[in-house]
Amino acid sequence: MRHSSGFTLALAGFALLTCGDAIIKSMAGLWPATAIAALRFSIAVPLLASFVVASQGRAALRVGKPLIQLGRGISIAASSCLFFFSLFLLPLAEATAIVFASPIITALLSALFLREHMRPIAWAATFLALTGVAMVLRPNLAELGIVAFLPLVAAFFFATMMILNRLAAGSGSPMALQWALATVAAPILLIVAFAGNISGVEQLSVGWPHWSVVMRCAIVAITASTAHWLIYLGTTRGTAADAAQAVYIQLPVALLIDALLFRHFPDALALGGSLLIICAGLIMWQNQRRMSGAATK
Repeated sequence: MRHSSGFTLALAGFALLTCGDAIIKSMAGLWPATAIAALRFSIAVPLLASFVVASQGRAALRVGKPLIQLGRGISIAASSCLFFFSLFLLPLAEATAIVFASPIITALLSALFLREHMRPIAWAATFLALTGVAMVLRPNLAELGIVAFLPLVAAFFFATMMILNRLAAGSGSPMALQWALATVAAPILLIVAFAGNISGVEQLSVGWPHWSVVMRCAIVAITASTAHWLIYLGTTRGTAADAAQAVYIQLPVALLIDALLFRHFPDALALGGSLLIICAGLIMWQNQRRMSGAATK
């Protein structure tokens, strides 16, 4: 029952994330991805702090395991910035599909750092997922070059955050840990945005944003903070690998948004690759469940 509730919470979180991703994509060309990411997390910091203090008191802001919190913040800052860039360059559904590799990466990192054993079937699932990623990337790689790999790198950093979420369990309340996450990520992203602004690269130049950009960033800050809180709860009430499987709700949501708002429909190769990644993740999930069941007997 506990594993089931964790999966449901993560499912809701990932679906909400996709809605926020669509809002981010709608800002392509209006402001740099670095600045959008920085503003999104900067807005989230006081909002989350106010909520934590109002509901739990100031003492709740004193979270433990500072090095783990630092790692979580760095991971989500890198993942968010890279994924925002990929949303500007790739169709929403295809960028989302590539991020589906995160459960596979999570399982690999779990094996490496949490000493969770990987069976041969898990390695087979990894190969299947990489094949699917290659199928999704193929047309985009030919058109965009190496930048088409941005969502895959973003998936790696997101998987790192999932592992660190597990390690952060017990160091604070779920909402306080979301505040800690944003508190670390915001200054990192502000520095990145400032560096981009002085780099001389026109696409990274940060001018005064239109009011609608600020409003959309605020909406994303609220929805994304809620989503990450739900995902965090999912990882602590189940396993990191179990909660990660909920990411697959993003594909139908992304396909629907892509069709209705952005008038994009994936080709057969991209859709086939997406399904391969999903199959690989489901295989990995079943493998993890069998291992968890065997461990409890």
